[in-house]
Amino acid sequence: MAVSKKDVEHVALLARLRLSEEEVEIFTNQLSQILEHAGKISQLETLEVESTTHPLPVKNVYREDVVKESLSKDDALLNAPEIESGAFKVPKII
Repeated sequence: MAVSKKDVEHVALLARLRLSEEEVEIFTNQLSQILEHAGKISQLETLEVESTTHPLPVKNVYREDVVKESLSKDDALLNAPEIESGAFKVPKII
């Protein structure tokens, strides 16, 4: 499937990209080559190929969830630039 200049210009408009005429030519050619290659891949016989979610076996390693003592409130606020009512004071954003 070939990509037309009009397709590239439409996608650029949707992405709010300003492309020069030279860039439109380059992207038209590159995208056409990509789709041509994808078309070749889709012609491969894959009926006997087992589906995979990952090319290598994956095993998640989890550490034990151990309760530990955390920082005290005073220690946590020690390096705070500003404190108000025993909590971090942050700038109002609304």
